[in-house]
Amino acid sequence: MQKRTFLMRATAAVAFAGLALGGCTTTTGAAKPSSAAVKTEIEQGAYTTLERLYKEVKGSRELVQKANGVLVFPNVVAAGLVVGGEYGKGVLRTGGQVADYYSVASVSVGFQAGAQSKAVVLLFMSREALDKFRAGKGWTAGVDGSVALIKVGANGDIDTATANNPVQAFVLTNAGLMANLNLEGTKISKLDL
Repeated sequence: MQKRTFLMRATAAVAFAGLALGGCTTTTGAAKPSSAAVKTEIEQGAYTTLERLYKEVKGSRELVQKANGVLVFPNVVAAGLVVGGEYGKGVLRTGGQVADYYSVASVSVGFQAGAQSKAVVLLFMSREALDKFRAGKGWTAGVDGSVALIKVGANGDIDTATANNPVQAFVLTNAGLMANLNLEGTKISKLDL
């Protein structure tokens, strides 16, 4: 039994180390992507994420159109082994135009092993909520503003009882829309691109 536990822990540690070190580089000649290339990648990912959301959740297009601002993080990667973290880049759109670029990050502690990816869409439904978000140097969900995770009813439509808060969120994984997730403590910071 101890050997099995040791093997499971060792395998998880090796997998985490591989993920962590996989993003590192020791070559000095590697070209860093240009700011324009990074912006284009984020914007294309955001467009794809919104199209997927509209396809999977009835009423989401109308809700997004009502929002004063839409912040889309198309690829938030989470990895961890006991201590975990998440990171991704996204774009804020207001009035149908790109306003700014942001990063999202969070840290968690507890039983966890592995990695996963998800997309996060934040809707600023009131002008006041959007202005407060944009005025700060950083914004933390649950501290600087409450974020309500939008729920979908059995018929596939948005639950209107949960869709009336100033800041609302959709979280998409490969399996579809996530319903039981907490975004509190997630830190969002403006990027210099």
